[in-house]
Amino acid sequence: MKRNATLFAALASTILVAAAPVALAQTEAASTTMANDLPPVDKAFVQAASAAGSTEIDAAKLATKQSQDKDVKDFAHHMMIDHTRLALQLKMAAPHGVTVPMSNSDPSTIESLKALHGKEFDAAYIQKVGVQGHQEAVQVFQKEAQEGQNAKLKEAAQKALPTIQQHLKMAQELAAKKGVQ
Repeated sequence: MKRNATLFAALASTILVAAAPVALAQTEAASTTMANDLPPVDKAFVQAASAAGSTEIDAAKLATKQSQDKDVKDFAHHMMIDHTRLALQLKMAAPHGVTVPMSNSDPSTIESLKALHGKEFDAAYIQKVGVQGHQEAVQVFQKEAQEGQNAKLKEAAQKALPTIQQHLKMAQELAAKKGVQ
């Protein structure tokens, strides 16, 4: 019994030590991005675009595990590939000194999906991440494409916008096919 308690304590310390740098890195990434000389519209874009992309990737990973529907899994796989590529493009477009957070998903969205399985999961994933998430992302990318002050970020938003709009269309078609409102 004492051996198990010692093992548990050692495991808990290892987890805490391993988790601390991740949390610190995310905080530093956000503060680095928010503290540099980017205009407010560009700072907001980097934060919103990276959060949307991370949420898409993490939710898609959940979908590959928790959905039983081939169409939902195919959509999720497509989102993982495209949003990973878009995240790298955003990172490359960011000016020197700007840290683009690569793992800053919306915890409330991910947590709400974790508790669901099967058709319940599918409906929530399609509606919340597929349709609503892409509607919001289209707005974020359109705003940067129109109002962005940093030329590289503005160009990255303009290049990514058709992909995000296509994702929204795909999500809407999937929602219609599955009867999701």
